[in-house]
Amino acid sequence: MFGHAKHNLRHEYDEYLLAAIEEAADNWEKAKQTRQAMREEDDELSAEVDLAGAKYTFLYLEARRRHVKAHFRPSMIEHD
Repeated sequence: MFGHAKHNLRHEYDEYLLAAIEEAADNWEKAKQTRQAMREEDDELSAEVDLAGAKYTFLYLEARRRHVKAHFRPSMIEHD
């Protein structure tokens, strides 16, 4: 009765956190690929990659602290 709303909010924000982690991982991967594709590496591009990595790491550690687990759907897993 009293803890039901709190549980629902926690679950809702855990879903937001998982979505943010997925987006941060994609952004970090794109930034790394951009840096690899460039002939000359500049400081701004390097800073963007480092920032994207730091964002992903922060969100990942927050999920670990909150004991959040991702639930993968079978359609998300690639089969070889």
